[in-house]
Amino acid sequence: MVVRKEAVYVRRRRVALLVVVAFVALSVLGVSRLVGFLSGGTAEAAAPQPVATKPVAPEPTIPVPTPHPVEPQGAAGPSAKTALVRVLRLSGDLTPKSVVASKQGLVFAQNMMYRHTITAFRADGARLRTIDDSVDLAKFRVKGHEGPAKGSPVEAAFTPGGRYAWVSNYSMSGKGYGSEGLDTCTKGDGTSPSTVYRVDTRTFAIDKVVAVGSVPKYVALTPDGKTVLVTNWCSWDLSLISASTGKEAARIPLGGQYPRGIAVSPDSRTAYIALMGSDRVVRVDLAARTVHPYAQTGDGPRHIVESPDGKYLYVTNNGDGTVSKLDRRSGKVIKWVHTGKEPRSMAISPDGAAIYSVNYESSTVTKLRTSDLAVVDEVKTDYHPIGITYEPTKKMVWVACYGGSILVFDDSRLPVA
Repeated sequence: MVVRKEAVYVRRRRVALLVVVAFVALSVLGVSRLVGFLSGGTAEAAAPQPVATKPVAPEPTIPVPTPHPVEPQGAAGPSAKTALVRVLRLSGDLTPKSVVASKQGLVFAQNMMYRHTITAFRADGARLRTIDDSVDLAKFRVKGHEGPAKGSPVEAAFTPGGRYAWVSNYSMSGKGYGSEGLDTCTKGDGTSPSTVYRVDTRTFAIDKVVAVGSVPKYVALTPDGKTVLVTNWCSWDLSLISASTGKEAARIPLGGQYPRGIAVSPDSRTAYIALMGSDRVVRVDLAARTVHPYAQTGDGPRHIVESPDGKYLYVTNNGDGTVSKLDRRSGKVIKWVHTGKEPRSMAISPDGAAIYSVNYESSTVTKLRTSDLAVVDEVKTDYHPIGITYEPTKKMVWVACYGGSILVFDDSRLPVA
């Protein structure tokens, strides 16, 4: 009988101890997780979802360069009146086809197949990481192309919170891929399909690979961050990728040669695509996945940017050497102006008061006032400027030059009288 009482006592002590441990554990987990557990969900599901934050940048591999303005600068001013002054020239292991800035102070340069890299910079010019484009496609379950492969990064787009960058690959090399893609191609000519990568901006690791069409060029995200859009140059179509699943949800034929630039309406319902092999921009209903006529802007429309208020679109016309301003809702061309020879990429200031066009064969950047498309500034660049972006945290314009350099212009100050 005594033995039974002692056993009962021991069991009661163990039960009491378990209750205490459980109470402490639940306190650590927090009330929100306990509520989630009692409501039938898991503790993880009930936990608050992470909020998009500024990317955590590592120590730079190349330190912050010292700015050297090439001419005197005045006081700070609005972008419609400021002057572009070169302050940095970045070079070394670069063959940038494009340069793209996030809202959080991170800049990616895409170096194509000449370097097989993406170079990540901080807004002050410090080089953070050189990202190799090599991937193991077996890991990412890209059918028919299992094994090691290399890409050729051409364009990029950051998610709204800056956590990820989606990067298009001009072509892929590896098992199951044919010869390198070319700009001179015909739909159905056998040009191999390619991929887009997703890069985690905290770790600079490629964490998703998605198969798309042939020779993908421009990449953009809808403002709601739900869909990644990619123009496939050689298959003449548009890939829609679900940002949440990382899978291609649809591929829409665009009815014209060489699609490139993309702009998306503020409500994320409509995309505007430049068909560079024509004089047309088409409108795509993203829900219905249908394509409609929209505008004739000039010969060889290449790049499109949208005003911050969504009222206007601006288009570079590579063949005409012009930039067009359009009413977004109607597609009507309000005005056009000559810039330089073969205008390519374009950027817009956050206040919407200025746009910047790189002129490939003129080796210049033209700055236009958006209200009337008046030329307010023009600066020389290195040979063949091809990409441009506005870095908002420091009010700098970055210009990628195909020969192997990036020029950084301060556009925050008025010219000296």
